[in-house]
Amino acid sequence: MLMIHCPYCDETLPELEFAYAGEAHIVRPADPSTLTDEEWRDFLFIRTNARGTHYERWRHVHGCARFFNAVRDTVSDKFLMTYKAGEPRPDLSDVEAGT
Repeated sequence: MLMIHCPYCDETLPELEFAYAGEAHIVRPADPSTLTDEEWRDFLFIRTNARGTHYERWRHVHGCARFFNAVRDTVSDKFLMTYKAGEPRPDLSDVEAGT
């Protein structure tokens, strides 16, 4: 079972407490009506799906209900760190140095 740390509650709990909410740091269009159908399709469905370190959004559904970001290794499923929504994407060298 994956254990995930909520940066708001400051608790590490089983993944059943949380819901995956997609890739983090996706720039959302200010006015989607200005996009072509192809651009809108790409925004909605095309993601990096990286092997290795990946930035993700999660929601603490059965706790504070807030969204937060996480850095997770998709090969090992290990969470390298979590951080509050709105904070900048952490430097990977900082994350890797802490492991």
